Amino acid sequence: MFEKMTDLKPALKKLVAELKKSFGYASVLAVEEHYRSWRVGRSGISIGTDGIRGSGFCIRVHDGAGMAEYSINDFSEEMIPEICAVMRARLFELSRGLGLGKSMGVLASPIPDDSPAVIEKKAVFTMDPEMMGDEAILDLLKRIREKGLETEGILDMLVNCSCSYERKLFISTNRDLDESHMWTNASVVALASRGEEIKDYYKPYSILGGAELLSLVEKDVPEVTSKVLELLTSSPIEPGEYDCICSPEVTGMIVHEAFGHGVEMDMFVKDRALAKSFIGEYVASPLVTMHDGSAVDESATWSFDDEGTLTGDTVIIDKGILRRGMCDLLSAERLGVAPTGNGRRESPERKAYTRMTNTYFEAGESTPEEMIASIAYGFLLENPSSGMEDPKNWGIQCMVNVAREIRDGKLTGRIFSPIVLTGYVPDLLKSVSMMSKRVELSGSGFCGKGYKEWVKVSDGGPYMKARIRLG
Repeated sequence: MFEKMTDLKPALKKLVAELKKSFGYASVLAVEEHYRSWRVGRSGISIGTDGIRGSGFCIRVHDGAGMAEYSINDFSEEMIPEICAVMRARLFELSRGLGLGKSMGVLASPIPDDSPAVIEKKAVFTMDPEMMGDEAILDLLKRIREKGLETEGILDMLVNCSCSYERKLFISTNRDLDESHMWTNASVVALASRGEEIKDYYKPYSILGGAELLSLVEKDVPEVTSKVLELLTSSPIEPGEYDCICSPEVTGMIVHEAFGHGVEMDMFVKDRALAKSFIGEYVASPLVTMHDGSAVDESATWSFDDEGTLTGDTVIIDKGILRRGMCDLLSAERLGVAPTGNGRRESPERKAYTRMTNTYFEAGESTPEEMIASIAYGFLLENPSSGMEDPKNWGIQCMVNVAREIRDGKLTGRIFSPIVLTGYVPDLLKSVSMMSKRVELSGSGFCGKGYKEWVKVSDGGPYMKARIRLG
């Protein structure tokens, strides 16, 4: 796989060399994605091949004042003269507009860092879904579903699996960045009924790896069926503010939805994020340290972003103090900070935006058992379902499927559902009083910029104790 991209690499370097004769900076991003998905449920089976990322090439040049981009689906060495002509024409049109823009106070685009860097990194996985074949994967998903249907009260079980095998090249005069990785996602949705009442329970899975993930899905079937049947006994919660323990998945939702979007620094440039005014101030408990980047291995881990910026570990909150946000190249230039490697594109034909990657809270020193024992009355929150960000006002509105009652330091067995988390984010984060010792991340979803520009992300953290308003 990826033989075509390997064959094209010398021609891509030749393209950059030819463009460099006319421009101060030139680069090309090349992406090749092989995607496949499988689904088994009551309605039958399906196989999908339409990935999010896709394949293609994005060429960029800079003339010292402005940047021009050109995206194409296919490339060959014979196209180099045509591409050079297109880039000259695009920058000529841009320079005319930029000349007018300067008189109106418009800033030029920054020149990307082109200090020497070489990366060659290959995907690591145990079971290649392509080598297994569609029939073997579908048979395994059917077996998982049938195992779930053996439990009395289960109406249906929908089992999904998807895999993306991607190679990304970034070539400039001084950079040769070449990386491939594979992520695999899976999910199980179980439906149960009692009389006319129907409940569902969704459990996602993710790995920076291959189909070895499915063994974990199969092992968890009894847990999933037990939890959906348990939901049939749930009650509505009395609205109020409670001491709560968030499972790592719920912690991750709070990290991503309640805080992560608010520190994407293109929102600082547009004055659409309250966080811009709180740099250097306490926004959380001293127990809270927040990271984004490639220091962990999950679905969104890459060694460089789609603008050729090397990634790393960005510490956003350090022991409660907001230190910085995450940014792409353009936002960094406008704000006078270094780019963090968060310039990401939905596909080579789309614009680069500041986007989260792997976003999480650091671990603490407690155990979940100690945290439960510390609560006189409150809830253990599990199984997040959705969230909504409000970067301008730092409000939070998230949905959780399960709240387990805690009384006198013990779980009572009583559960409440569904649950809405609301409140002012700094109030919630400043109330954090315990963190567990182990961090868990999940990268089963995608994140949009508003309602579009979807990219792969992961989020998570430890078990977290905080004071939260529930309804």
